[in-house]
Amino acid sequence: MTADTLRLCVAQMCSTNSHAGNVAAVHSIAALAAERDCGLLCLPEAAGLMNRDVESARKIITDEDRDPYVAACREIAAKYGMWVHSGSTPIRDPGTDKPANRTHLIGSTGEIVAKYDKIHLFDVYLPDGVKRLESSRYAPGEASVLADTPWGPFGLSICYDLRFPHLYREYAKQGARILFAPAAFTRPTGQAHWELLVRARAVENGCFVVAPAQTGEHDDGRQTYGHSMVVHPWGEILTDLGEEVGHAILDINLADVETTRQRIPSLANERAYRKDRAVSDKTL
Repeated sequence: MTADTLRLCVAQMCSTNSHAGNVAAVHSIAALAAERDCGLLCLPEAAGLMNRDVESARKIITDEDRDPYVAACREIAAKYGMWVHSGSTPIRDPGTDKPANRTHLIGSTGEIVAKYDKIHLFDVYLPDGVKRLESSRYAPGEASVLADTPWGPFGLSICYDLRFPHLYREYAKQGARILFAPAAFTRPTGQAHWELLVRARAVENGCFVVAPAQTGEHDDGRQTYGHSMVVHPWGEILTDLGEEVGHAILDINLADVETTRQRIPSLANERAYRKDRAVSDKTL
């Protein structure tokens, strides 16, 4: 039987460029979450490793079975009987040139229930000639992942995926009750778009959106925005962690998903439509 009540812990981190410090930080957060009987621990993008230097990262990124961060998340889940959403960490699959930016959903006995590789990579060429190519460091994922849990289906995504609403719409159509969006938004894009995107994905799909984030200045020089959020299906911000490292513990009622979708039945009202192209009079 699907449970409707869930106590979750959302963590906001300033992750480092080595696994060890991040593993220690997650162990500390998990202990606090366990003291409050949380059923789910939610971590941000790059929680396991924040390192954009390709050469130094290459020396420490490893495969899933040997990755110390994944192992720590599994250990935490089994130790406390608590589900863990790992946020993400770079993982190299055997025979691949580039790692994937991968999230893991881990069950309460330490088993990996689901994994998702970030599909949309941020590649931008700015007018001043500066380019930022996430695809130079990561291989893109190719599949959406909807995970079965005791609280119903959860849809997995990472950071830049937030700008591609069709991914979340498909999750909602398949019955997702929570949409995960762990992130490491930069300060400029965070200030401009973060709250807007997270709330929009919640409202348009009638889902809870859980969006743990990175914050502060990192070892690799990046500065991230913070403001980890949990948003109700009606668009209400249930928590916003600001810009400080920390965590929030809150209880959510997942039955609100079904109630909200009854009030605004956009999933049921959605219709297929023709994609006609307008024809200019000048071409007639």
